[in-house]
Amino acid sequence: MLDDGLYNQIPRPDYALALHDASDLEAGTLGVTPGFALANATKVEITVRGIGGHGSRPEVTKDPIVLASQIVLALQTIVSREVPPIDPAVVTVGSFHGGTRANIISDQVKLELTIRSYKEEVRQKILASIDRIAKGTAIAAGVPSELAPVVNVIDSETTPATYNNPALTERLSAVFIKLLGKEKVISVPPVMGAEDFGRFALEGNQIPAVMFWLGAADPSVLDESRRSGKPVPSLHSPLFAPVPEPTLRTGVKAMTAAVLELMKK
Repeated sequence: MLDDGLYNQIPRPDYALALHDASDLEAGTLGVTPGFALANATKVEITVRGIGGHGSRPEVTKDPIVLASQIVLALQTIVSREVPPIDPAVVTVGSFHGGTRANIISDQVKLELTIRSYKEEVRQKILASIDRIAKGTAIAAGVPSELAPVVNVIDSETTPATYNNPALTERLSAVFIKLLGKEKVISVPPVMGAEDFGRFALEGNQIPAVMFWLGAADPSVLDESRRSGKPVPSLHSPLFAPVPEPTLRTGVKAMTAAVLELMKK
């Protein structure tokens, strides 16, 4: 929508609001987070190249599976040793594909990563470190320069951090407390999940925006989780079962109250 000129076709909004269901908040409650609420997210693909051959003669190959494994382990030092501890960050290798048979050393491995942070400068630092580590590890393994790993940042699967304007968050929190009661409006910490709603605020958060959480969990499920220590099913789990009432009613009432507050003359 934004790429197609949304704000050129309709008046630019004064505010941007959204709600998102939450699997760890009781149905009938709301969660609010001032400032950074969700992380930016970037997908990265690494093609680790080597020299294939027969599994019985590894000495004449450059095994990309071993090399890719070393890269995966080395990437874990980015957050622990290169990013300041006060800056949240995540580097996750979620996909590792290489090889076809037990007795064949392949010539290529594909890695897929997700990168998370709040600050853009931290994201850029992580991306630069990934490139350096991947190529440096290949050099150490004796891989020819023409077969250096290819690191590809997937811009089409990149989204900025969601930043809740603190003043707007405080204003809406007061509305929600008046609507539902103080015990139903819960301050929740930021998370490293990502949501592209933040793009509606435009670069640099030019438009004040807030995304608040809508509790959707069955209270008995949360009670059992607290008792057993077993996490509740996450939003993307097939076991996530939101309670229709009062989740939907609470969401409609909260968003309506927020809009009426912001449209007051």
